[in-house]
Amino acid sequence: MMKQTKTNERKAVNFTLNTANGAPIYRQIIQQIEYAILSGRMRPGDRLPTIRSLAVELKTNPNTIAKAYGELEIRGILATQVGSGTFISDKKPVIEDDSLNRKIKEVAGRFMQEMQNLGVGKRELIKLIESGNF
Repeated sequence: MMKQTKTNERKAVNFTLNTANGAPIYRQIIQQIEYAILSGRMRPGDRLPTIRSLAVELKTNPNTIAKAYGELEIRGILATQVGSGTFISDKKPVIEDDSLNRKIKEVAGRFMQEMQNLGVGKRELIKLIESGNF
């Protein structure tokens, strides 16, 4: 089961929870925030959604969101200002190459499976990607 939400006003960031993959939800949120920072979709000073609003949107327990935010705050990646919210700090997350490569392969594998299910051949897919018309 997949759930998605857009959260950042300047640049949309989709949080997608996959309850079927076995990864804890708070870990999925941490990973997605880290990837959004590393990709430039979230930048220092960007405000994250409140714990309550994100929990409602993702239909998950607020404690789960709080746990994710708390871990990122301990690492120095997020900063909470009482009364103002939670913001991306200047510190960049460190992602192990193995973790990033594993995620890339996972996403590419799902994408390739979807394309096969739609009857899109490898050559057609390559042309589509090279053209940028998608």
